[in-house]
Amino acid sequence: MPSFDEVLKEAGEFGRFQKRVFFLLCQTGITFSFLFTNVVFLGRAPDNYWCRIPGAAELSERCGWTLEEERNFTVLPLRLGNGSSSGECERLDVMWDTPVSCASPLARYSNHSAGNLPLATCHDNWVYKQPHSSIVSEYNLVCGSAWMLDLSQAILNLGFLAGAFTLGYAADRYGRILTYLLSCLGVGICGIIVAFAPNFTVFLIFRFLQGVFGKGTWMTCYVIVTEIVGSDQRIVGIVIQIFFTLGIMILPGIAYLVPTWQGIQLATSLPNFLFLLYYWVVPESPRWLLTRKKGEKALKIMHNIAKHNGKYLSPHYSEITISNEEVSNPSFLDLVRTPRMRRNTLILMYAWFTSALIYQGLVMRLGIVGGNLYLDFFISGAVELPAALLILVTIDRIGRRLPFGIGNIAAGIACLITAFLPEDIPWLKTTVATLGRLGITIAFEIVYLVNIELYPTTLRNFGVSLCSSLCDLGGIIAPFLLFRLAAIWLELPLIIFSILAVVCGLLVLLLPETKGISLPETVEDVEQLS
Repeated sequence: MPSFDEVLKEAGEFGRFQKRVFFLLCQTGITFSFLFTNVVFLGRAPDNYWCRIPGAAELSERCGWTLEEERNFTVLPLRLGNGSSSGECERLDVMWDTPVSCASPLARYSNHSAGNLPLATCHDNWVYKQPHSSIVSEYNLVCGSAWMLDLSQAILNLGFLAGAFTLGYAADRYGRILTYLLSCLGVGICGIIVAFAPNFTVFLIFRFLQGVFGKGTWMTCYVIVTEIVGSDQRIVGIVIQIFFTLGIMILPGIAYLVPTWQGIQLATSLPNFLFLLYYWVVPESPRWLLTRKKGEKALKIMHNIAKHNGKYLSPHYSEITISNEEVSNPSFLDLVRTPRMRRNTLILMYAWFTSALIYQGLVMRLGIVGGNLYLDFFISGAVELPAALLILVTIDRIGRRLPFGIGNIAAGIACLITAFLPEDIPWLKTTVATLGRLGITIAFEIVYLVNIELYPTTLRNFGVSLCSSLCDLGGIIAPFLLFRLAAIWLELPLIIFSILAVVCGLLVLLLPETKGISLPETVEDVEQLS
């Protein structure tokens, strides 16, 4: 009986059929990047807000004040009396529940000196000029509650982590395409609920669930694409990530055109419903069907692929070789039971953690250093395009391992240099930081491909999902690590990033080279990789 790779070669390794499926599934990269990074725009800091004095709303209505006039009467005296207070987290400790003058509501406090006006910490009752522009103004995530914005991104990454385990297992147990379609449905439904969440608790719950399903769409579409093409065409996995980059470049345009966070949330979530149409055009992975001993279905799909590719399968292809490895429910022990599987798993887990932590840290650092958010975000996405092009040019010439290691080491060195460059040479600091972003993007994109190529079919989706769960752990830690260390010294996070990246670059050089090698079908195949 012929092997699957022999049948695939005759049916066409990257013909018209695979190109169509590839292009359709690539769109998932755009929507996943929206989910991955949209907190930058959902959580924009409000331009102008202050803490309202109790009774000010009623007095403002009685006196016919505009918001600007109310602010002048309540915040300006506070700033004059206490120059260190901006009126955002503190307010005058007065009550306007008694008749006061509209012209001079603070007249009875005129006997207080400028520095002795009574003050109180603000706990609620903030006023925003644009109350629905972001989740910060919607749920009062300011002052003492500002850390809850970081929590919202950590919760999303926690959802990614949960999705890696649950939906990664489901894809290996129940099928790639079923898991993909249910995940797309889940992302769309949860995204709508998030947009209309009545309070922050509901927002967090469904943002977590959106993360769970979002991870299912991204990982499963990636595996489907790599399993239906030949070994020489698996770099299509890198091209998928170009669409992730396109999503990053499109997102600031959406945010610029849509004035409210609810609109941004809907605009980035609703496209997932369109992917449900793939039920009629994207087949189940024939490799997966073979591992579940469904050879007839796999062969039928292969005949369909050959037909669309203008090929013809030989009549003797009545059955395809099924892996002689006993199919069982995958577990973590399966990934560490043998020496080389164990080494590969541990190194890949660390590589995922490092790539995600540094990548998200450098993206969020844009918000700390200031500048035009829309333009800076667009440029940060555009920087990633050369990374994909460099990978496509080098990966089939010199292999996976060397660019993987060099990308990490280059990112580490660039972060270290950036940390110690003087602030009065901004162009040089920006250039070197951009090289760091380029290096970690190369590493982040290659780890997807290498992870897929180092696991057998029976454990592939589970292995990729488990290792990439460390990516989500890095995403959970990144916002807290960045902002807490930056409060001590703005460049301190870059020092940590540089150490992690260089260590990762050295470790990945211990992985086997997979250039031009067929996807392993069994654990024994993985153990034979050198």
